[in-house]
Amino acid sequence: MCTLVWLIATLSFTVTVTVNACPPSDRAALLAIKASLHEPYLGIFKSWTGTDCCNKWYGVTCDTVTKRVADLTLRGESEDPIYQKAHRTGYMTGSISPAICKLDRLSSVIIADWKGISGIIPPCISSLKVLRILDLIGNQISGEIPYDIGKLSRLTVLNLADNKLTGRIPRSLADLSSLKHLDLRNNLISGTIPRNFGKLRMMSRCLLSGNRIYGAIPETISYIYRLSDLDLSLNRLSGPIPESLGKMSVLGTLNLDGNMISGKLPATLITSRISILNLSRNAIEGNIPDVFGQRSYFMMMDLSYNKLKGSIPKSISSASFIGHLDLSHNHLCGAIPAAAWFDHLEASSFMYNDCLCGKPLKAC
Repeated sequence: MCTLVWLIATLSFTVTVTVNACPPSDRAALLAIKASLHEPYLGIFKSWTGTDCCNKWYGVTCDTVTKRVADLTLRGESEDPIYQKAHRTGYMTGSISPAICKLDRLSSVIIADWKGISGIIPPCISSLKVLRILDLIGNQISGEIPYDIGKLSRLTVLNLADNKLTGRIPRSLADLSSLKHLDLRNNLISGTIPRNFGKLRMMSRCLLSGNRIYGAIPETISYIYRLSDLDLSLNRLSGPIPESLGKMSVLGTLNLDGNMISGKLPATLITSRISILNLSRNAIEGNIPDVFGQRSYFMMMDLSYNKLKGSIPKSISSASFIGHLDLSHNHLCGAIPAAAWFDHLEASSFMYNDCLCGKPLKAC
């Protein structure tokens, strides 16, 4: 009888330990990740000890039922007390181990702003079928975006900005049907924007600035009906601006500055819902469309350093508001229209044109 009681108690204890601790395979994968990284100042990995990786391992969150690792959150910049105590931001070197792919119940991977992490994105990352967030911003990661990244059907955030990624935007990226936020800024990505980009119907922010992307802006971008912020600045894009961009129902910010865009300024951009419009430092020519009206509300409109000619349209006076306006370094001529909200504009907004005159420049 005593033996039976002892056996039942032992079995109960074993079951309890199994349920309340992370699987040894998850623990081993995390330790492999730790081994491939070096963090000398904050000691964030000091808590990664013991058999249970769900118990106070810094940056590790587990599913409360299965005890599988669900989230890995390691930020180099944070308001966590560990950073305040050290009076510094984080710095980490090394690379991201392919062992991360053994954590096959990961919902989010955030290894961000460590400044020194290099190596490539493990190609097997595309096998994490329940991954929703992949945030590797602010490192030194090189190589290409995995070609089959589109397999991550649940991914909502892909942030790879401020790294050293090369190669093209994979065509499969457009298969990320749940993607809402795409940030690839400040890398060395080249090639063209895939024509099938319009398949990303759920996307609200698309930030591709500071790369080496060339070719035309695909008309299909206008199919992304939830897109509110599009930044393609500081690339090598050419050709005209698609008129359809001005017909998008929620697009509020359009940054195309610092490219080689040509053709005329579409009238649709003036009558659109866009409130931040930056087209500076391109080769846009022709007249500024005379279609301003009550719907025209711009926090910022920058058309500087282009090849615009003719006069500033009189209808600009009927715009609801223009907070910052820069028409400098063009070939504009004639009198600057009077408008109540023009009073705060400085001469620098109109300088280096052919023959503009009137307040705030010299009288006509």
